[in-house]
Amino acid sequence: MRKVLVTGGAGFIGSHLVDRLVAEGHDVRVLDSFEVQVHQEKKPSYLNKCAEYIKGDVRDEAVLGKALKDIGYVYHFAAKVGVGQSMYEIKDYMSSNTYGTSVLLHHIVNNRVPIKKMVVASSMSIYGEGSYSCGKCGIMTPFLRTEEQLKKRIWEVLCPVCGQQLSKLATSEGKKLLSTSIYALSKKDQEELCLIIGHSYKIPVVALRFFNVHGPRQSLSNPYTGACAIFSSRIKAGKAPLIYEDGMQTRDFVDVRDIVEANILVMEKKEADYRVFNVGTGTPTAILDVAKTLIKLYGSDIQPQVVNKYRVGDIRHCYADISGLKKLGFLPKYSLEEGLKNLVEWGRLEECLDMSDQADGKLDEFNLKI
Repeated sequence: MRKVLVTGGAGFIGSHLVDRLVAEGHDVRVLDSFEVQVHQEKKPSYLNKCAEYIKGDVRDEAVLGKALKDIGYVYHFAAKVGVGQSMYEIKDYMSSNTYGTSVLLHHIVNNRVPIKKMVVASSMSIYGEGSYSCGKCGIMTPFLRTEEQLKKRIWEVLCPVCGQQLSKLATSEGKKLLSTSIYALSKKDQEELCLIIGHSYKIPVVALRFFNVHGPRQSLSNPYTGACAIFSSRIKAGKAPLIYEDGMQTRDFVDVRDIVEANILVMEKKEADYRVFNVGTGTPTAILDVAKTLIKLYGSDIQPQVVNKYRVGDIRHCYADISGLKKLGFLPKYSLEEGLKNLVEWGRLEECLDMSDQADGKLDEFNLKI
């Protein structure tokens, strides 16, 4: 039995991990701020009754002292989540994610907390655009598409050398990191802070770069969470899902159950120590197809609304090369349709308030759409 702390363990992914850790017989403690934007001022009904819960913030060292007492293993999931929102709530995102992680690590180091291993939740967003190839110029790792190109509604990524359309490739952990949002930068900070301290103090650390996670418990009332939850809240409200660009941009959608498997695996495997791993399926799926599938599963006759607009900082394609994690024994078990069925079964019974129009209005207010 291990004594495990999960920061952010009342949230979407963290709560599923807590359930698994409890089921395996571990002594689990959760530190969570129960942020209003995620939990709407109420504790979620899914909280595991066999875990211990401390309400508090990782930036509060007094709270950290209680949370880390007698702890040997840490999953650091606490983070403020939302790419678009991070572009105007800059201070909050950098404080919660970057500074919050620095306080956690500062406390561990300066109080000699004997941590045996730590897993930190990173994000695919730190890559920026995914990997591409050009028939003439070879492998490319481009930055953002130009505003001039996007105003012409030319959506695909073009070769910066010859100008021809690039072909998407699976993105490996070795790709150059090109953060295109404040959220992405703060997740990169979380990953690197943990790895630096891990190496320096011989605390085995593993960073997992989650791709687009979906499943039950993803807040349907939080308009800054993942696409599947945002689409679900609009469909439930009788509104068309809003699709930016032409809807053919792709992401790697991974079931939360597979994410939990990866977290358990790397905590167990010594070969994972001090490394970073992608956690996805290795399969790209168009955003428009996800919206259509959810509409079908909810039994709605709504049609997605393709707005042909671009959000500042958005990328075109990114999906995971998971060969590194596969070598440790990881294999995703759940197809996207299986996962979305699971999400919809839960979502039908979940009360939610669609706030996506207000969130979209904020992008207009700060001129973050083209």
